Amino acid sequence: GYQIFGGLAPCELCVWQRWAHAGALAGGLAAVVLPRAFGRIALALGLLALLAGVGGAIFHVGVEQGWWLGLESCTGVGAPATSVEDMLSRIETAPLVRCGDIPWSFLGLSMAAWNAVASSVLAAVAVVIALRRR
Repeated sequence: GYQIFGGLAPCELCVWQRWAHAGALAGGLAAVVLPRAFGRIALALGLLALLAGVGGAIFHVGVEQGWWLGLESCTGVGAPATSVEDMLSRIETAPLVRCGDIPWSFLGLSMAAWNAVASSVLAAVAVVIALRRR
């Protein structure tokens, strides 16, 4: 929604976090439609995807805060250019959105931090649901 309606282009780490949400959604939907034994496995896989999303979001927050370096493709950090052509090629293919930039925040938390919070809450809900289904 922020990309489509808010005009905020995602960085590479943002896109990676979307994959975790897609995996969690797939696991959750499969848990609903599959027989109970397979549904538990699907729910567990969805939970693992959510936890991977939490990890990715925390990593992204660390990049934003300068606690550690991000990915080479995300931050533009890498080996020095070997020629002028190489340097120009790197400039032309550099990502437009840096993972260390914070384009939006609310209550002092960036979008990546809110993603970590939301994914943690969703993971807790998935655990509660799994325990209740026993």
